[in-house]
Amino acid sequence: MRWAVIFKDTEDMLQVRALRDLRDAHVAYAKAHPELLIGGGLKPDTDEDFCGALWVVEADSRADVVGLIEKDPFYVPQYRSFEIFTWGKLLEDQMAVL
Repeated sequence: MRWAVIFKDTEDMLQVRALRDLRDAHVAYAKAHPELLIGGGLKPDTDEDFCGALWVVEADSRADVVGLIEKDPFYVPQYRSFEIFTWGKLLEDQMAVL
């Protein structure tokens, strides 16, 4: 089953994002988890600061997705909240290359 995760950050999360060691650990974590199909930061516009992120995850259960999120070095509960949605792909037979 596919899940979409929308992360919403407080302004203080920008300080976390600025920590290179933590960012490197976050990228390594994402690479080590192939169930995280795609992810990336969200901005209101190209010249604005990050305000959250989006993940698409392939997992058996919502609990599996929560576990993946909570172990991510970038998940700082006081600065980042999230919502999880089941997600179905329109045009399931077509490959999307990003």
